[in-house]
Amino acid sequence: MFQTFRQAMTWLHTWFGLLLGFVLVVVFFFGSLSVFDREIDRWAIPESRFAPQPMPSFDRVLRPVFESMQPSRESVDLMRDRVNGPMPEHFDVVRQWSAYTTHRDPVLGLFAGYEVPNAKDPEEAVWGERTIDPRDGRSLSDDHLKIGSQFFYPLHYSLTLEWHEVGYWIVGFSALMMLVALVSGVVIHRKLFRELFTFRPNKNQRSVLDLHNMAGVVALPFHFFFAFTGLVIFAGIYFPLTQTQLKPLHDLHERIEAAETGLPHDRAGIAAPLASVDAMVAQAQRRWHERGMAGEVGFLSVQHVGDANAYVSVYRAGTDRIALTGEGIHFKASTGELLREDPPASTVDSVNEFLTGLHLQHFRHWLLRWLYVLGGLSGCVCIATGFLFFVEKRKRQHARQDSHGARLVDAMAVTTVTGMLLATLGILIANRLLPETSPAGWPGRGDLERYAFWGAWALAMAHAFWRSAPVARGERNPAWHEQAFAVGVLAVLAVLLNWATTGDHLIRTLGNGYWPVAGVDLFLLAGAAVALLAARRLVRRAPPARTRAEVSHA
Repeated sequence: MFQTFRQAMTWLHTWFGLLLGFVLVVVFFFGSLSVFDREIDRWAIPESRFAPQPMPSFDRVLRPVFESMQPSRESVDLMRDRVNGPMPEHFDVVRQWSAYTTHRDPVLGLFAGYEVPNAKDPEEAVWGERTIDPRDGRSLSDDHLKIGSQFFYPLHYSLTLEWHEVGYWIVGFSALMMLVALVSGVVIHRKLFRELFTFRPNKNQRSVLDLHNMAGVVALPFHFFFAFTGLVIFAGIYFPLTQTQLKPLHDLHERIEAAETGLPHDRAGIAAPLASVDAMVAQAQRRWHERGMAGEVGFLSVQHVGDANAYVSVYRAGTDRIALTGEGIHFKASTGELLREDPPASTVDSVNEFLTGLHLQHFRHWLLRWLYVLGGLSGCVCIATGFLFFVEKRKRQHARQDSHGARLVDAMAVTTVTGMLLATLGILIANRLLPETSPAGWPGRGDLERYAFWGAWALAMAHAFWRSAPVARGERNPAWHEQAFAVGVLAVLAVLLNWATTGDHLIRTLGNGYWPVAGVDLFLLAGAAVALLAARRLVRRAPPARTRAEVSHA
């Protein structure tokens, strides 16, 4: 089929890159935004615009909130079909309380799991969550969508397609094929160092290909590493144990591990009080300090709440290192007796913790975070220029053959690249325009923001296909510059709406040194400048329209 191995790699690189590039550009872009997901959350929820807070007192602040919680209506509704009989009105048996924060979180997320009587699978539970101000325990509205951490971040790794975890599988397959595309790209472009420093402007297809090569080569280790570590992180989904014939062995391993560690796997069925968790946290911090790892608490959980087998686990935030490790210390909940200190990780576990931590970047290092953003955006540029080169190379030939293949690819490329940007701006603008409380009978405010995102993307797709007719004549799609112009205008509008609705204009946020909001606004304005310059350049370089007769004789 192919005369040389290099030709085979070229075919593989071209078609895998084209078909899966539409997924990968979404993964790269929203992965880049997720590097600063907490900062985007603060921009989206003005009442959370205060300094990051440490884990508050459990006894005084967290425990009263936990005791007032119940499962969410969505969780209960999802569980109804998996219960023998009616669902209870109130859930009394608490399986778990947990609280999680980072060094960038001003607000605190709380989670609680509850056992369901007569559940067909006793291991299943219903869940409730709440976001609070850790300074006083005041609850924030559950209807406020954390756009960064609850939407952009899941979009990065699951496309928010939760049905049978199909989104995880699509992204995982795309990441695997991306590794193939990267290897095949190295085979194709054998002179990597020369191509890294080669860019010939104003050469049409050649310029596009040069930019594609540069964007791919300059961040090649970044792209390879993150595709690989993403697969490692979700290996439990791609190679499941609990859904297979190995489930009994998995359950047995859990029980053996519980017996070895002294952390009970099941409830005893005997009620017991909860001792002072604050005292346990203080003891854990002393032990970390003695090991030269002083720090704040990042994750705190109580298992088997209210039972004699209940235990408290305290994990260190670990922001002073790359490896995602918490040095967990566990206590008997009823007495505060020390049950276990997690031992040093094995070599395999250490490698896994390092790879996971490097991908999830929980560490304190702002420069490295920006390098992550630039690496992700370079991946977007690499894929977008790949789309452009594919179309530019074929559109005149397709026009002569009266084929619409190039037109279809170009419309999809516009939808994926500029349409994705318009959708992102659509949810940010909706966030600033929607009322705090949805009118009666309407979907929740967070749902309306999601609808704005997908609706803006659908409109961008319709526009891209509607304006793609010139591509069938071998010309450029005007949707590129039209949507680029729209991106520039909407990005500026988002900044102005933030000012108008919250009073936090750039002079104020920069003067106060409040970089989370100032940074989002500056990023939007920088994006607007790039988009408007690109739109202007595309309009200037657009050739005059040609008739079909001229195309056929070209």
